[in-house]
This record gives sequence, C-alpha cells and structure tokens, in this order.
Amino acid sequence: MCFSLYWVEQVLIWLVVLGAVIALLRLIVGYVLPQIGLDSGIVTLVAQVVRIVIWAIVLIAVIIFVFDLISCLAPSMVPRIR
Repeated sequence: MCFSLYWVEQVLIWLVVLGAVIALLRLIVGYVLPQIGLDSGIVTLVAQVVRIVIWAIVLIAVIIFVFDLISCLAPSMVPRIR
C-alpha cells in the first residue's frame, strides 16, 4: 500500500537515517583530512567533492521517491472502463 501509516513511518525513518549519514560524512571528512597532513586546498577540494557526491545521491533518492509516488497515484488517475 502506498500511503499507509506504515509507509509514512518508513519514509520518515529513512529521512532521519539519510540526514544522520550526511552529517557524519561531513564531520569525518572535515576531521580526517587535516589529520593526514593534507594542505587546506586539497582538504577543501575533497570536502567539496564529497559534498557534491552526497547531494547527487540524495537527489537520485528524491527522484526515485517522486516516481514511486507517481506510480502509486497513477492507477487512481486512469479512468476505469467497465
């Protein structure tokens, strides 16, 4: 079922997990790269690349989510022929 209470619960859980993973990756990249002796230019570049990759993954997940919602709504938008 597309819009059941269980479905909403799972979407909210995945949003919290996704936000936590993004925050942890940003913290780890910001902490680890200076510790291994890279200069600030490389650290900034790597941090920006990681941020772009994270946002690309998030946007792909949003596109999949939107198309799943459309597929849930599509049967109700098509008129029935009896």
